[in-house]
Amino acid sequence: MLVKINAVFEGGGVKGIALAGAVQSVEQRGLTFHQVAGTSSGAIVASLVAAGYTAEEMKKVIIATPFSAFMQRAPIFNTKVIGPLARLFLKKGLYSGEALEHWIHQLLLAKGIRTFGDLKWNQLRIIASDISDRRLLVLPDDIAQYGIDPKQLLISKAVRMSTSIPYFFDPVIIRKAPDKRRKKEAFADQFAYIVDGGLLSNFPLWIFDQENSSAIEQLVPTIGFQLVGRGSGQPNTIVGPLTMFKALFSTMMEAHDERYIEDANRFRTIKIPTLGVSVTDFDIGNEKSLELYEAGKRAGDHFFNKWKLNDYKQGYMEHVLRKPQS
Repeated sequence: MLVKINAVFEGGGVKGIALAGAVQSVEQRGLTFHQVAGTSSGAIVASLVAAGYTAEEMKKVIIATPFSAFMQRAPIFNTKVIGPLARLFLKKGLYSGEALEHWIHQLLLAKGIRTFGDLKWNQLRIIASDISDRRLLVLPDDIAQYGIDPKQLLISKAVRMSTSIPYFFDPVIIRKAPDKRRKKEAFADQFAYIVDGGLLSNFPLWIFDQENSSAIEQLVPTIGFQLVGRGSGQPNTIVGPLTMFKALFSTMMEAHDERYIEDANRFRTIKIPTLGVSVTDFDIGNEKSLELYEAGKRAGDHFFNKWKLNDYKQGYMEHVLRKPQS
């Protein structure tokens, strides 16, 4: 009897609440999570799952959390128009990501988890984007490129990197590891800017794929939890630079949700409707949050009611192991 699955959670800002509902569907079928991965809000859910949070516990966290508190900045930057623009110029974001980082850190700490070293090897993987060197990061392993021990990386810091929506939250700035080839590098070039993983891979369904067909019987299935549907459906109103920035990053992040799910991956993808909620709807109320949660639960039930392990293995053999090489 199947007891373990791997899970990949797509990013989608506030819409990620729906992912927690789909987790409940997994639990009710007696399945357990082996390895988990995620981008942006998907990284939050993946981290909580890896730390041992149940769907019901995540539901309580959702109800208790005023997500608008994540939109934190010093009062001086609240001056109409000029303040936010000044902050964007100085800090590279409209809001600090510190409140979100502290929130997830405290949640993980409640389960005795701080760093990736507190988890099993490869139990959790988080996607982020290094926009300085234009590369995708799979954390914690890729943090070694910056001279940091992957086991010592705070999970909350990795989550903050992955959730730093460009222009909305401050990027995470880390100093690059010393390199003799960069002797004459300018001071500013010695730092890397890390932002939302959704820029490069919002739905990293590939992350647990293996190319060894001989191990198909021992294969741990990977299920993707994908958020589908646009935000409110209303056009972005642009009347100044701030509304332009908001339209820019909301379009950039929401575009991922409109991507057609290839037939090749339908056998392992749960499509979760997001009820018109947008990526940056941080003022969402409890009623809408619970609607999102229930939407995720229904989507998970619909998927698993038809899902069979043998069908998964067949789909994996046909669409993953035999896919044409580029």
